[in-house]
Amino acid sequence: MPVQANKAAWRRGNRAHVNWSLMEHRHTGSVGTVAGSHDSFSFYIDEASPVGPEQPETVQNFVSVFGTVAKKLMRKWLATQTMNFTSQLGAGIRYFDLRISTKPRDPDNELYFAHGLFSAKVKEGLEEINAFLADHPKEAVFLDFNHFYGMQKYHHEKLVQMLKDTYGNKMCPAIFAHEVSLQYLWEKEHQVLVFYHSPVALEVPFLWPGQMMPAPWANTTDPEKLIQFLQASITERRKKGSFFISQVVLTPKASTVVKGVASGLRETITERALPAMMQWVRTQKPGESGVNIITADFVELGDFISTVIKLNYTLDEGEDDTT
Repeated sequence: MPVQANKAAWRRGNRAHVNWSLMEHRHTGSVGTVAGSHDSFSFYIDEASPVGPEQPETVQNFVSVFGTVAKKLMRKWLATQTMNFTSQLGAGIRYFDLRISTKPRDPDNELYFAHGLFSAKVKEGLEEINAFLADHPKEAVFLDFNHFYGMQKYHHEKLVQMLKDTYGNKMCPAIFAHEVSLQYLWEKEHQVLVFYHSPVALEVPFLWPGQMMPAPWANTTDPEKLIQFLQASITERRKKGSFFISQVVLTPKASTVVKGVASGLRETITERALPAMMQWVRTQKPGESGVNIITADFVELGDFISTVIKLNYTLDEGEDDTT
């Protein structure tokens, strides 16, 4: 894979969480609180690639006029992670937000991760995750395929076959979410839960329907509004039988990008809002009326991963932790 891990970020990551499921004290209960990454694949953005098919005409025109310079600026706002899959896994990330696209005029008809610009080939990313799972048989991951761009039926068939070839029996067939415990996964030798936001999921036993992984989106640049949204989402809570994502993520407006065009997402938004966002995370509790999966940009910042994992130890023994 044409990707280099950000070594400084990796050192900041907590290697103690490489086998965090083994340290979890509630193996027979639900999977508890899980740390995840937003746009998990965006550590690698190919500036030589064309603009993604989901981008509006204004962006397409901007790139056609300014070329590589425009793409370099776009990368500063599109890349939400610095660590590659292996480094994220080693630091404790177990949920991956995946967006898949075909590439215009690609003679090989490959599938790519994409967020505005194209990232690595999907096959390479899946294999990287599988290599970690092979070395850590007690660990499990959530792969959430939630956006598809330029994909026809045969592209979905290709992706489904790719998942079969890569993970085989490691994939857990769709069941009720509250039935999924670490003990259950270990007994069945399952390590991968694949969520697929397409009707295709209804045809394949090992694909969990997208509605079983709801991810309410605040769509704001204001940390205070984000926290209010997150808290309201937790209060409304997920229905039984589904997982639930709290996206601790701020989304830049066009005016925000213009003001900080050369600085990028991390410096302009994420780092400045980090204290308030981390304070919200620290005050959460897992369980049916609490958080489940928490995602963030630049997951190495602010002890995000270890803070989320530690929430598992705050669950009251008397509380129903049905996911």
